[in-house]
Amino acid sequence: MVVVSVSLSEKLLEEIDALRDELGFSGRSDVIRVAARMLIDEKKNLSEFNGEINAVLFLIHPRRVEDLVTQIKHDYEDIIGTQLHSHLKDGNCLELFIIEGESARVRELAERFLACGKMKHIKLVTF
Repeated sequence: MVVVSVSLSEKLLEEIDALRDELGFSGRSDVIRVAARMLIDEKKNLSEFNGEINAVLFLIHPRRVEDLVTQIKHDYEDIIGTQLHSHLKDGNCLELFIIEGESARVRELAERFLACGKMKHIKLVTF
């Protein structure tokens, strides 16, 4: 098995340790491997959609990256029907996007938020 070095914040490391203990993983590496597999599976599931779809995209991000969220959002106004923005505790924001459009474009939007690396949580629900 290949060893990979990863930089993590203290808070994320604490959360990984809590998951390890709570779910009975043998170590941090197991938690990270499962998380990577889940992300890969999510990506595969998303690629199975074709044609016009409806979706809801949930984001949680630090307030300091609101400009980035706005910049990305403006590139997809053609598929975003509604957006809800709410301030959360600890300097975070919740964004809720109701989307209708070509599946490839919806996928592209979700991937842009994912790839920027600034979101604390991303969940795309398609139907």
